[in-house]
Amino acid sequence: MILSLFDQFATPQLMGVPLVLLATILPATLIFTHTSHLLPSRTSNLQLLLIKTLTKQLMAPINYKGQKWTLTLISLFLFWVLTNLLGLLPYTFTPTTQLSMNMGLAIPMWLATVLTGLRNQPTNSIGHLLPEGTPTPLIPVLIIIETISLFIRPLALGVRLTANLTAGHLLIQLISTAIVAIMPALPTTALITFTILLLLTALELAVAMIQAYVFVLLLSLYLQENV
Repeated sequence: MILSLFDQFATPQLMGVPLVLLATILPATLIFTHTSHLLPSRTSNLQLLLIKTLTKQLMAPINYKGQKWTLTLISLFLFWVLTNLLGLLPYTFTPTTQLSMNMGLAIPMWLATVLTGLRNQPTNSIGHLLPEGTPTPLIPVLIIIETISLFIRPLALGVRLTANLTAGHLLIQLISTAIVAIMPALPTTALITFTILLLLTALELAVAMIQAYVFVLLLSLYLQENV
């Protein structure tokens, strides 16, 4: 039976239970929390330093009302990073390659920012649909365009994350298959290809972290417009 390359993105099951549940719960166990020890470990200090740096980067432009979102955005970032990185390990499953899961998080978070804006500053939120100084004949067209762009935002969030991770996984799969195929006949070429595979894997590690950061950064920008 010949399997498709895209079969690696199918949701595996064990005894009828989707393993995506386990894949989404496992990253939470890797986050270090405070213990009863007098001095925290170096790993905990490093994690705290990274969280503080990210918090300052994301929440600095947002006013006091938006600071309430800090814990939500940081938790979401840690979840995406750990899930993406764990998905690069052999014999693992990456839940973030599933568009349904990404959209399941993107739509509620985007909708929450929109509803927050409509509750706190309804005039300014609706005013984003029509730039100031727009000529009268262009008002209906611009309102339609801005409304479409507003509803495309959650789709862009989910599709961007899914497409980037899927493309990287496919490239790694293709190059790995090519190395195994040409190893007996062309060992030198296989060695060069293996070097490329290592570089691509390092790039995919960076992409896994960058995409998580971009996802949360865009959410913080949407929040900034509505608080």
